[in-house]
Amino acid sequence: MEACGDRFDVVVIGAGIMGSCAAYEAAKRGCRVLLLEQFDFLHHLGSSHGESRTIRATYPEEYYPPMVLEAHRLWEAAQSEAGYRVLTRTPHFDMGPAGNRSLRSVIASCERQSSVNVRLLDRAAVDEMFSGTFRLPEGWIGVRSDAGGVIKPTKAVAMFQALAIRRGAVLKDHMEVTGIKKDEEDRGVRVSTATGDSFLGKKCVVTVGPWTSKLVKAVSGHVLPIQPLHTTICYWKIKEGHEHEMTPEGGFPTFASYGEIYVYGTPSMEFPGLIKIGLHGGRPCDPDRRDWTSNSGMLVDAVGSWIEQMLPGKVETDKPVIIQSCMYSMTPDEDFVIDFLGGELGKDVVVAGGFSGHGFKMGPVVGRILAELAIDGAADGIRCRCGTNLRTPWKQTGELCSLVVNLFSLLFCMFLFLNSNLLLKCRELRDADSSANSPLFSPACAFQIDIYRKTILEMLDFSTQQESSAPNWVLAPIKAIKLSSPLP
Repeated sequence: MEACGDRFDVVVIGAGIMGSCAAYEAAKRGCRVLLLEQFDFLHHLGSSHGESRTIRATYPEEYYPPMVLEAHRLWEAAQSEAGYRVLTRTPHFDMGPAGNRSLRSVIASCERQSSVNVRLLDRAAVDEMFSGTFRLPEGWIGVRSDAGGVIKPTKAVAMFQALAIRRGAVLKDHMEVTGIKKDEEDRGVRVSTATGDSFLGKKCVVTVGPWTSKLVKAVSGHVLPIQPLHTTICYWKIKEGHEHEMTPEGGFPTFASYGEIYVYGTPSMEFPGLIKIGLHGGRPCDPDRRDWTSNSGMLVDAVGSWIEQMLPGKVETDKPVIIQSCMYSMTPDEDFVIDFLGGELGKDVVVAGGFSGHGFKMGPVVGRILAELAIDGAADGIRCRCGTNLRTPWKQTGELCSLVVNLFSLLFCMFLFLNSNLLLKCRELRDADSSANSPLFSPACAFQIDIYRKTILEMLDFSTQQESSAPNWVLAPIKAIKLSSPLP
């Protein structure tokens, strides 16, 4: 492979979990690799830091479990090579109303895949299996699987960076990328940074997390429906006498709850006597201008109410002991965006983003996919659209996909608008009658109202960016929503 001065086979932009895994996989194949990071290595400004991430194979979608199972194998292989562990195996436990559509899809998906072993539990079986720690409401069921675990994210990112260096990769931080261009003279991709440095790669991989939309638009003009969200992670104090039963050694699982709100958690590990329980989601944000304190109160109230119901008498719920900030990179359907950039850069630039709060666990397999796409132009088990979903809207081959994106944005806006008005009416009724006793009057209701309405504004902004090129029959309903529905 070619290596000369500032020339590389593969330049990876973004040194979070995805970029670090991609750099390692490319270096493992004998490539000369450069990994660039705009901040300090192992910074806490994006999505790859902190003390714990869940790994689970129970998904409603059938295409994720095989990726998670491969990721399990790759995590083990990397740990063996590094000589230390970043993944602790635990059971995983999903719970929710018996008729919940997402939970039923999880069960159906696992039943169709013999490689994911699950056990369906009624309330009595849940009580017996977890020694009464979880107290499910009437009409709820549980699903237990063995393919769970907890990953130490900062330690994991450091591990893959160290392995990449061991394989010959070059790592540089404080390198904010400002340009990615085709270099016809040198037959490669020229990557420029804010410091004035310039690097040439045969191929380039973009894995910049919440900054994906910004960078892709700046270098290509393409608009990706990837929305950064500011989210908070809460650690709650376990009541005295219950500490051991909520540890991995005590058999406590990673878990996800499919009730009125989607709540997730991990066993007590990183902070003795504390347990991490959080709410999946957050507020749209600009990753460069975040409000680090926004909306934690409503989130805390919603999660606290869930703990009181599901873990009664086990955890103190007046307030969390530790609150940490993180970011998601959300797509409308919460699926990943992995593809070639297309246009004049063709298959020379691969983009990966939109991991939507559930991608960290799959970092090793995504890294393998990105390395194969960059080096070979194809990845085992993956079929890409060759950049058609990233092309300029309404131009020949990209027209259909851009149409779908705009239509989805419109329908999503209408759905959120109707739901937010319904919930707002419920909140008005609650305020008028404080004795009302309904799930719609819970703290989660107020939290969802704000999330819905903020998301509408962000989706409308995304649609507005298409106005110069999108057909009027698509834009007219969007404009009608804007004019007739002022949002606070």
